[in-house]
Amino acid sequence: MTTGANVPKQVDHEQRRVQIAEALQRLTTRAGLEGVSLRQVAAEAGMSMGSVQHYFKTKDEMLRFALEHRHKLRSERITAKVLAEGPPTPRSILRACLVEILPRDPDSEADFLIGVAYFIRAVADPAMAKAFGEGMPELLAFFAGQIREAQEAGDVPDGADPETEASLLWAIADSQGSEILMGHRTPAEAISTVDYYLDRLFSG
Repeated sequence: MTTGANVPKQVDHEQRRVQIAEALQRLTTRAGLEGVSLRQVAAEAGMSMGSVQHYFKTKDEMLRFALEHRHKLRSERITAKVLAEGPPTPRSILRACLVEILPRDPDSEADFLIGVAYFIRAVADPAMAKAFGEGMPELLAFFAGQIREAQEAGDVPDGADPETEASLLWAIADSQGSEILMGHRTPAEAISTVDYYLDRLFSG
């Protein structure tokens, strides 16, 4: 008779990949991407080098998965925040997206630093640049779609160009994030700037 102790333990492969990705992200916030090796990631994740290589054959493969995981978590956080604030509107959705970009606390600061590290890697690595920029057209199109919806409801002036406004919103949030990291602005001041621009855009 087979007992429970003799049944092989099922391994959640996706969870292991996530475990590795999160270890990579923790290391990245401390040393950047270039100073991180597969061996260091294995130690941080509490796994053997062979286990890490079982899930990711190369460092680049691991980096791409970690980037996708980061985007997924950010999307989940934004969705939860929007739903928690009541019935979503184009303005509340855009504000949640923009505020989420900003380094407001230790976790969001770490997330912003990871983005900076990926950007630095992407500048010199065409393959990483492609992966890093893959979501940007969709994000800007999403922003523009929200603005267009608000125009149809009469909340944004007809003369506003949705695509241009989408690019401006991203640029504002991205630049404010850098200002926070440099100590030039506080998170509250950066959020105030985001609200100031949204108030002007959603002037009806």
